[in-house]
Amino acid sequence: MAPPELPDTATVAGVPVDTRHWIGGTRVASVRDATDSATAATFTDHSPIDGAPLAEIARGGPGEARAAVAAALEAFPGWAATPPAERARSLHAVADGVEARADELARVETADNGALLRSHRRGVMPRVAHNLRYFADRLLALGHDDFDTRGHTNHVSWDPAGPAVLITPWNAPLMLASWKIAPALAAGNTVILKPAEWTPLTASLFADITHDAGLPPGVFNVVQGYGPEAGAPLVADPRVRRVSFTGSVPTARRIAAAAAENLVPCSFELGGKSPLLVFADADLERAADLAVEQYDNAGQVCLAATRILVEEPVRDAFLGLFMDRVAELRQGDPRDEATGIGPNIHPRHIDRVDGFVRRALEAGAKAVIGGGPNTELGGTYYLPTLLTDVAQDSEIVQEEVFGPVLTLQTFPEGDEDEAVRLANGTRFGLAATLATGDRARAERITARLVAGTVWVNCFFVRDLSAPFGGSRQSGVGREGGDWSFDFYCDLKNTVTAPGGWGEARRG
Repeated sequence: MAPPELPDTATVAGVPVDTRHWIGGTRVASVRDATDSATAATFTDHSPIDGAPLAEIARGGPGEARAAVAAALEAFPGWAATPPAERARSLHAVADGVEARADELARVETADNGALLRSHRRGVMPRVAHNLRYFADRLLALGHDDFDTRGHTNHVSWDPAGPAVLITPWNAPLMLASWKIAPALAAGNTVILKPAEWTPLTASLFADITHDAGLPPGVFNVVQGYGPEAGAPLVADPRVRRVSFTGSVPTARRIAAAAAENLVPCSFELGGKSPLLVFADADLERAADLAVEQYDNAGQVCLAATRILVEEPVRDAFLGLFMDRVAELRQGDPRDEATGIGPNIHPRHIDRVDGFVRRALEAGAKAVIGGGPNTELGGTYYLPTLLTDVAQDSEIVQEEVFGPVLTLQTFPEGDEDEAVRLANGTRFGLAATLATGDRARAERITARLVAGTVWVNCFFVRDLSAPFGGSRQSGVGREGGDWSFDFYCDLKNTVTAPGGWGEARRG
């Protein structure tokens, strides 16, 4: 069957990007055989900046999923047997390629997901390279001291598990993908990456970079497409040995059910509805700065503290400082250095965000800032919004909006119990932020918060050596540091009896 006609490349922000899958070290167009229910097709990738079409992308399905897993499985023995030092050198070579093409990656990703170009250039793309280098170096330091059991020696080792399927989100496409790719490859696994269909472009560029860095064919693969068509057959394939997913709770449930059929371990980083607690003894200027940071990436950050909880005596003072700072935010084209907040990702997503806000307003909430789309800019631009007069059990407080929408509630003066009750009062537990000038209070409160990460008088300070993940319905498992290797490897303990080496057995 001849493959459907598909342009090999699209030029995005002046950068040629291949629109086909990357499977087994070669570019593959979408082809369906008679056993596949999906029809041969491409999908159109649009820019959230202005809605313009960027590329026609190969639309993967069961056939591409099977081929990618087969390629990863074939490449696995050789890559797993590659000495750790050589695998580490390969990851450093990929990092070199990312750094060499960082500006191209930044321009393409801004066009594809609408995040600020300056952030991509100064922070995000350097972080991609750092992720690769960190896990390359961490691999060489990985180990556990041998220990004794009644004269027997116990030796712990981390064995590569096999092909790993990595499904990544659209809000920070390449950075979050590299956070999974780096430890999976360092561990000796082969990888099949399924990027989000709204932001597939930098994954394709990254495949080129891995090829140029000399990764063997099949060690890294990319299958593009929609979750039900491409992602579902990947996670259900019995040849896959690890699945890592960042995204929504409903999708994670479906992935977990499919993976459970083959007893495949899963790592999930899911939704968040994180609190920012502001106590009266806090530096309110700093607290207001922390609150405004929650509009980063147009509110499309899983860790964002979208529920601001303020001690009643300082509510008005805090709110005044916060509103002054929001007034200084300039919304517009993310390629402009002066822009502080860009668009949301997709028209469907902005409809979802606006639906949350409209229902909250109908239920009695008050929009003291924003409250709807930016009618001057149109498209996918949504005004930074702050809602007050919201009930703890309301939808807007309980559900993840994933847009530039914050809520403000108060707790009585001196009532730490109520502050903690409100903070912990959702089904999520990804992160929490605390603003206080009292060290003892900080220690009391952080000990009681249900969250995978807690920041005190700061926000978004991340170290790759630290465990990262969520509690409750914010996720399963922890990644970062050795925790990543624990997930991507099969841990083995070898117990050796004392003596007897080289001695002939006597009958």
